[in-house]
Amino acid sequence: MILDERTYAIKPAHVQDYLNLYVSEGMALQISHLGHLVGWFTTDVGVVNEVVHIWQYEGLGDRETRRAALEADPQWQVFRTKAAQYVLEMRSRILRPTSFSPMK
Repeated sequence: MILDERTYAIKPAHVQDYLNLYVSEGMALQISHLGHLVGWFTTDVGVVNEVVHIWQYEGLGDRETRRAALEADPQWQVFRTKAAQYVLEMRSRILRPTSFSPMK
């Protein structure tokens, strides 16, 4: 099992605009392709104007297959074009649980 942590820096004063667009046009598509959503978050302290979401996959191959299907979806491309006006930067990290982690 791996976790894909994705952090997006959003233009100041536009986090809610981005979230509204995501909920109305992107969320159902993303869940249908990617599967297990662990959580979606906004930052409250520290670097603000960020959104963070975490997805769980069986492994890197599962992630690659699911993300390729998402990227091939024409509706997702429409959403990405609309969302791009709000995004300043994107970072992604793959997290692997330790042997003693409750999440394995």
